[in-house]
Amino acid sequence: MRYAQGGGLTDAEKAERERIRQRAVERFEGGEKNRDIAAALRESVRSVERWRRQWREGGAAGVASKGSPGRPKLSDAQVARLERELERGPLAHGWEDQRWTLARVKTLSGWLFYVFCTVEGRWVLLKRHGWSWQEPVRRAIERDDAAVEVWRKETWPRVEARRRPAGPGWSSRTKPGSR
Repeated sequence: MRYAQGGGLTDAEKAERERIRQRAVERFEGGEKNRDIAAALRESVRSVERWRRQWREGGAAGVASKGSPGRPKLSDAQVARLERELERGPLAHGWEDQRWTLARVKTLSGWLFYVFCTVEGRWVLLKRHGWSWQEPVRRAIERDDAAVEVWRKETWPRVEARRRPAGPGWSSRTKPGSR
């Protein structure tokens, strides 16, 4: 049984899961078969097999839940090195421009530490260490506000997707109006 990040269970539900694991250990010690234990505890046979393997390797403590796996973490030294590499800039790492995107930060941390995680995980790490998204301080000199306004009023309405009528639709390809 897989759970969402954080376990997805309340404390009472986590305690109940631990009680089920401990009942399985008692039955292992009693010599019962995996299939019978799974049926009695209303668990999958694979879970019981995994718990038995953990019990053989580590005893009752080996079967205890290790908690949610969470996101891969970097040590303080790794975070410091990542920050130094980020300060060097994207050009130093082979990208063609000077923009750090979360995807690039994720890729860089994978190259440096062989620790892979989601883009969101990298954002959480950067935010935790005081990094933030950046917004340009000033507008580009080349920007023409009048041209932008004309584009918004004339061109955008033509390219914007037209709304479909609010009536019932028709999925047939043979109807002329659906082509």
